[in-house]
Amino acid sequence: MEATLSEIVVTGTMKAVKRLESPVPVELYNPSFFRKNPTSCIFDGLQLVNGVRPQINCNVCNTGDIRINGLPGPYTMVLIDGMPIVSSLSTVYGLSGIPNSLVERIEIVKGPASSLYGSEAVGGLINVITKKPSNASAITADLMTTTWNELNADIGFTLKAGKKAAILTGINYFNYDSPKDVNGDSFTDLTLQKRVSVFQKWNFTRTNNRLFSIAARYYNENRWGGDMRWNKAFRGGDSIYGESIYTNRWEVLGNYQLPVKEMMFLTFSLNQHDQDSRYGTSSFIAKQQIAFSQLTFNKTFRKHDWLLGAAIRYTFYNDNTPAAGSLDPTKLGFLPQRIVLPGIFAQDEIKFNEQHKLLLGMRYDYSAAHGSILTPRLAYKYTINDQNFLRVNMGTGFRVVNLFTEDHAALTGARTVIIKEALKPEKSFNININYNHKIYGSNGNSMNIDATAFYTYFNNRIVGDYDTNPNQIIYGNLDGYAVSKGVSVNLDWTTSTNWKFLIGATYLDVGLYENQQKEQQILTEKFSGTWSISYEIPGTQIDIDYTGNVYGPMRLPLLSSLDPRNEFSPWWSIQNIQLSMHLGKKIELYGGVKNLLNYLPTNNNPFIIARTNDPFDKQVQYNNSGQVIPTANNPYALTFDPNYVYAPNQGIRGFIGVRMTIQ
Repeated sequence: MEATLSEIVVTGTMKAVKRLESPVPVELYNPSFFRKNPTSCIFDGLQLVNGVRPQINCNVCNTGDIRINGLPGPYTMVLIDGMPIVSSLSTVYGLSGIPNSLVERIEIVKGPASSLYGSEAVGGLINVITKKPSNASAITADLMTTTWNELNADIGFTLKAGKKAAILTGINYFNYDSPKDVNGDSFTDLTLQKRVSVFQKWNFTRTNNRLFSIAARYYNENRWGGDMRWNKAFRGGDSIYGESIYTNRWEVLGNYQLPVKEMMFLTFSLNQHDQDSRYGTSSFIAKQQIAFSQLTFNKTFRKHDWLLGAAIRYTFYNDNTPAAGSLDPTKLGFLPQRIVLPGIFAQDEIKFNEQHKLLLGMRYDYSAAHGSILTPRLAYKYTINDQNFLRVNMGTGFRVVNLFTEDHAALTGARTVIIKEALKPEKSFNININYNHKIYGSNGNSMNIDATAFYTYFNNRIVGDYDTNPNQIIYGNLDGYAVSKGVSVNLDWTTSTNWKFLIGATYLDVGLYENQQKEQQILTEKFSGTWSISYEIPGTQIDIDYTGNVYGPMRLPLLSSLDPRNEFSPWWSIQNIQLSMHLGKKIELYGGVKNLLNYLPTNNNPFIIARTNDPFDKQVQYNNSGQVIPTANNPYALTFDPNYVYAPNQGIRGFIGVRMTIQ
């Protein structure tokens, strides 16, 4: 990992501790790590993190989510400054709006963390920690463009507001407005986007250095993909197919240390996410509001370090689909979803001596739909010596029922919502064993080996059945369970000869078990690897970075037994190279090539998007059961389908950029 073990982390225990001392293994990544393969947003940057995979879910609109250790994206909690403001709608669309320029570091915990963070922390969590105005440079700028005519601009600056306030402002602008169809299917290979994000954070100086910060962000995006002939005049029509998505989002978050002798903090956040989308003729209009507040109390007593907390989260969600309500007051629909989720938690970190540390935690949440929910946690750290560390973590995670997130299949027409049973909250149990070994050589050589074996049992998964009856969406708990197990290894090696290696590998076995049958989870690889190899040419101020990832075969979503597309993906790899030159301490020039091997998912596949010649399914014929039947015009019995996606459609391309920093 791109950080030393002496650096501070907060995500594992909700307290600032040295990463080496944390009983919960936390992976930490600094901005320098992401600059080795520069991207326009955090979502794309995470592709180099071992065991974490950004998954694109649609070839047309390019929306996606983030998977940890093979579990689907909805079970990954994304935090900003420790607050759960990225979920549901924003998990699908909002992740691409977090600019890299705001990030001080990213902390990742793999495995459930609901005992501290509540609902959605089922598979793991990603905490994006933004910069403090006092630590940020006076002015920063990062401008990058590619041979695909993508333009990304990050600008940041700090100001003093009197003697007691410091302000950090960050502005991100991204523009891609040059449609390309390299694979020749008449559809865009990459979604066109225009987005802007404006962020401002205030830090206030208080008596006894007590903390008070407040931040706000506004995010606006316009994206579309589809037929190369599409323009706004065709939005929502049935002649030229396009998927057009307008996003408006604002956030406010703060952290206030109470003026008392004890360590007490009040954190709070508010956000609103508005979505206006068209998928061909289907309209998806949605609004989500989340309010969150949490009070924590930290007290050390002899060998015990206590953390007590109380939290409440309010979620409002509504859309115009049959699965939720109606945003049009003239139409009948279900009532909008309103969830109030209060919780309390307690954590005791017991330090028996310098070698043994035990963490015990318990959280209680109350849901109007599910009643009482308990999530226990246990972590043990054994310091074998100053070079070897063993950690054992066990815990549970939960996710309250949330039917009303966007699903492309729900947009195909008017359907009746059927809930066939009293739905139970989704739950997971995880155990992982982590071993960390540090090696110090002569002349500045050092190596850190971090290995983890993990097992996650997942039950009560909520699934929507769109196939049994074409006029219904039938929701129910999976009659079975899911298991994710495997081994992950990271090697971080720095040499005295200006070489630095960061290499990771993960073996996964993720299966769904129903009726005593095991099925490999769709779009889940059994092996993945990542690497970052850097070399500083002596005496030149020039760095070379070679980065990449590799994935094993995944089971892919076919439409029928006649579908000619490959059932499994091949082994595939995306590799990149970058050359950067430092012109003094203020300016850095960089450039390189992405996707060196020019890998495309169309390789050895007849097509990726099914029936781009008939995206409105006007020539598709069905039998009495609503199933597609083969015809002369449709010999493979397919409908229009953009969901067969496992790798980016963007081939080889060059990039060039400049960074400026004024302290």
